[in-house]
Amino acid sequence: MFAGQMACEAVNFVLKRIIKEERPKQMHGKGYGMPSSHAQFVTFFSVHLALFLLLRHTPPKATKASHTPLPFAQRLALSVAALVCAGLVAGSRVYLNYHTPKQVLVGCVAGVVSAVGWFGITTIFRRSGLLEYALDTPLVRLFRVRDLVVEEDLPQSGWEKWEERRAMSHTRRSTQKTKKR
Repeated sequence: MFAGQMACEAVNFVLKRIIKEERPKQMHGKGYGMPSSHAQFVTFFSVHLALFLLLRHTPPKATKASHTPLPFAQRLALSVAALVCAGLVAGSRVYLNYHTPKQVLVGCVAGVVSAVGWFGITTIFRRSGLLEYALDTPLVRLFRVRDLVVEEDLPQSGWEKWEERRAMSHTRRSTQKTKKR
């Protein structure tokens, strides 16, 4: 998602230099206004998040040691909330006179197209095995890039690792206190 967000920003940079439309007269800021980069950014984020939560995320079954995964209804509610927030940010750009409604609309459309496109690309990479191949290359392994999002609950995994380290630390302290006595 991060790589897609950065690609979306690059698309915005290029579009602004191709279209070269000025900001509204009331705005005395720098740079071109078409398309709205804020609208494009938040639209990409919220649409991609919604696609991930609703189509790709398959939470593991709850175990005794793990959390209870979010049911579909909650994932849907989170998706709607993200889309509403994106709409509020996009609307604020017009309200604050940073952009015209057309600039914001084009930014939102560019964000949706980028999000759907990136989601499609990553789906193809995942299903074709190209992602697995890329993750096995030496350079990617050097930077410890992993794909745990779909199979592992990252917050839970991090918490469990923290708890293991904490328990080992307490055990070591207890052992050291016993040796001192």
